[in-house]
Amino acid sequence: MLRISSRNYSSWSLRGWLLCRMAGLPVQVEVVSPDDPGSRAELLLQSSSILLPSLLHKGAELWDTLAIAEYLNEEFPAARMMPEDRIARARCRATSGEMHAGFAALRSTLPQNLRAHVPGFPLWSGARADIARIGKIWDDCLREWGGPWLFGARRSVADAMYAPVVCRLETYDVKLEGRLADYCATTLAEPDLREWIAAALEEKEAQIAELDLEAEF
Repeated sequence: MLRISSRNYSSWSLRGWLLCRMAGLPVQVEVVSPDDPGSRAELLLQSSSILLPSLLHKGAELWDTLAIAEYLNEEFPAARMMPEDRIARARCRATSGEMHAGFAALRSTLPQNLRAHVPGFPLWSGARADIARIGKIWDDCLREWGGPWLFGARRSVADAMYAPVVCRLETYDVKLEGRLADYCATTLAEPDLREWIAAALEEKEAQIAELDLEAEF
């Protein structure tokens, strides 16, 4: 079972689900009510410890996205969620960890909202700096490993970690160029992400108790 807070608003839940799909693990998804304090804190970025998504599998319970990634990589080695090459695998872990721990300005000023499209959204300097750093990470990986994914021909944990960033850039109409634009297009066309977005568009507002993210931010 994968417990999530919201398909539409939760970038961490999206990451957890993409990792499960990448591993080939079929999961039952349970949406936790935003009345739950942990769920609401996660959606509003007000918690230093994110407890959702939470994966329950064979007696294990994991609520950290990187822990979920490492666990699934160990449980399902045939899925090859990490690059086989030692250097690429180390870089995959480093770039995934940077996404996991950083980019606070991007998170707070460009919250995930898969239903929205906001052209002309003002980008503050902090968010611009985060986007520039992410673009550098992507460009370095795409040049070194040839694309179309960050570490070559196969999706990896890093691609799952950065997929919500691609969604944010789409929502707020942030334009990238060259191989970065191609990477975003590849990510947005990926069937698992398309399935999640379709489900997010169908998500009832009652499921998130009419949570007003704009007011909170």
